[in-house]
Amino acid sequence: MKKQNFRIASWLGAGALAGALATISLQPLARSATSPLPLEELQQLARVFGMIKAEYVEPVDEKKLITDAISGMVSSLDPHSQYFDKKAYKEFREGTSGRFVGVGIEITQEDGLIRIVSPIEGSPADRAGLKPGDLITRIDSTAVRGLSLNDAVKRMRGQPNTRVTLTIMRPDENNRTFPVTITRELIRTRSVKARVLEPGYAWLRLSQFQERTVEDFVGKIREIYKQEPRLKGLVLDLRNDPGGLLVAAVAVSAAFLPADAVVVTTNGQLEDSKATYKARPADYMRRGRADPLLELPAAIKTVPMVVLVNEGSASASEIVAGALQDHKRATIMGSQTFGKGSVQTVRPLGPDTALKITTARYYTPNGRSIQAKGIVPDIMVDDTAEGSPYAVLRTREKDLEKHLIGADEKPDPDKEKEREAAMKRLEEEAKKPAAERRPPEYGSDKDFPLQQALAQLKGQPVKVSKTLTERKPVERDKDDE
Repeated sequence: MKKQNFRIASWLGAGALAGALATISLQPLARSATSPLPLEELQQLARVFGMIKAEYVEPVDEKKLITDAISGMVSSLDPHSQYFDKKAYKEFREGTSGRFVGVGIEITQEDGLIRIVSPIEGSPADRAGLKPGDLITRIDSTAVRGLSLNDAVKRMRGQPNTRVTLTIMRPDENNRTFPVTITRELIRTRSVKARVLEPGYAWLRLSQFQERTVEDFVGKIREIYKQEPRLKGLVLDLRNDPGGLLVAAVAVSAAFLPADAVVVTTNGQLEDSKATYKARPADYMRRGRADPLLELPAAIKTVPMVVLVNEGSASASEIVAGALQDHKRATIMGSQTFGKGSVQTVRPLGPDTALKITTARYYTPNGRSIQAKGIVPDIMVDDTAEGSPYAVLRTREKDLEKHLIGADEKPDPDKEKEREAAMKRLEEEAKKPAAERRPPEYGSDKDFPLQQALAQLKGQPVKVSKTLTERKPVERDKDDE
């Protein structure tokens, strides 16, 4: 039973969402057989608290001081562990339905600033033209430097129809800085999209792994098969999917894999964190609900597949890509993924507060840890026919301060050269009108990687990367062959 509790509570994602990108269940505080508490250090902490309380130039709120101490302790662990105070915890739980009031961006913290990982498709931020890689330097009149990620999220949330002004610094336009005023609204995140591309071929996009993702995923596949009963090829699009529920990733993988095939394994300090998740209902079904995958057509298990990924594909989406790659169920196409190979669990500390803490690393079916490495595609394909000028500038797990060190992580002496070459390409790109610089919409007729995926399914030549193949190739693990 404990094992199942751990599974239900597991959350995997690349960053924090302005407006709460969380869809999780909760797990009680675990008991662990740790060493005795360091009394001398705790006494020193108490002395510091007393000194600040008695001697600081202005009166200090005791509760805030303790909360800040806890927040600092947790944030020093890694980029994904976080302490939730009363307000943040409430907002986090509200996000489990996939509905929240905000601007609609997924964010992470970098060098004291807030970097946009991805705007939610169709959100106010997306309509305002914000792009992955943009840096937020101010929220209204407040400078972002010095704010915690949690505080930045709070300031971007608010009531419907209220405005917030974000000051944006855009690295790919020579650090051009400009304000963008956005009207907050109720964001209804729709994590699944699909359409038939042409007779016999379909596109299915997952933008997040949320509470309703599996049900919506099943519904979209059924719609595809009603329109195309003899489907000859499917493109599963996981680009810029920052992750989400572990159980949702297991279910999506199980839809395409044989029964009982291993999807992912996890390993951490607690016995509950050492688990193997397989393509079986017990590992992805919610208690008391019917298995949604039973509604899928049997042909989905064997339809030829291409999975599209990029640097924004993280965590739960990397689990799916890694499982389908290791079982040779699909061809993985695109660019190397984000590389977040860790599991976060939310543990309530009381009725109003909680701790989101990294509890395990995860491994693909072949035993690969992709922490700070990512999934290496079978076929490297650029973002556009002209190349991927933004690729080496995008933030990945290994670029985040205090990230967990990957098993084979080594310094990359060519990284700075790549960035310099990318900047030269971007200088030329910046001369184009803004409308031309914005990448084509995913799923559109101008979506270059999607067209290459379609060519792969048809057995036609694929236009492999120009900019990506200019780089030193990333070695696949020997076990991957």
